[in-house]
Amino acid sequence: MILKGKRGIIFGALDEKSIAWKVAEQAHAEGAVFVLTNAPIALRMGAINKLAEATNSQIIGADVTKNEDIENLITQSVEILGGKLDFVLHSVGMSVNIRKGRHYTDLDYENMHRTLDISAISFHRVMQTCMKQDAMNEWGSIVTLSYIAAQRVFPDYNEMAEAKSMLESITRSFGYHFGKLKKVRVNSISQSPTKTTAGGGVKGFDGFFDYAEKMSPLGNASSEDCASYVITLFSDYTRMVTMQNLFHDGGFSYTGVSQEVVSS
Repeated sequence: MILKGKRGIIFGALDEKSIAWKVAEQAHAEGAVFVLTNAPIALRMGAINKLAEATNSQIIGADVTKNEDIENLITQSVEILGGKLDFVLHSVGMSVNIRKGRHYTDLDYENMHRTLDISAISFHRVMQTCMKQDAMNEWGSIVTLSYIAAQRVFPDYNEMAEAKSMLESITRSFGYHFGKLKKVRVNSISQSPTKTTAGGGVKGFDGFFDYAEKMSPLGNASSEDCASYVITLFSDYTRMVTMQNLFHDGGFSYTGVSQEVVSS
């Protein structure tokens, strides 16, 4: 029960494959109470209702590109939960150009702007709103999910590489200011390729999933493993960890080559 008495918001639980879904299940098991949120279009799919019932949580729809939606989400969450927040999971990402099949060298820039707004700028928007509303308790924890394409080239990851790079920069920059003001810590987790609904939409996903599995001495980290890591970052056991991009990838990020890859 390492989260007993803690309150939070979990973004992005779409279905049972989602990392955010696993985080919600584990946070509930560890004693936390929280509000679930996703885009209105995702809520219409209905799967999140099952999670809300299982975790005794309320759902608030929010478009992360709209200030008024985020302001309403934060205000209502504090009211519903009966106090300020101790944790936030930002599990949000979507590439319009990938969905439309546009190659990286032929991007539609209006689509790219929307991708950056949804996948990276929204993280700044959430934290700025929390700060302005004084919605976070001291020593709170805010976590977002990234990927190693922020540092390395994965040709089919497209403009999401830029989005993740910006996301990690916001983690550092806002983490400094939130730490100075309220001792709130801000971190990103760079997760292994994971078989989620969103991940499966990337061209060539199965190929680099298998490659990462061969490269990583521990193999790919699962969504359940990632959720466990998130829970530790929400807990008081990681009070002095902030502004970090934390690789959770079975060792992939520091492996030059593996015998399995050489032999294949």
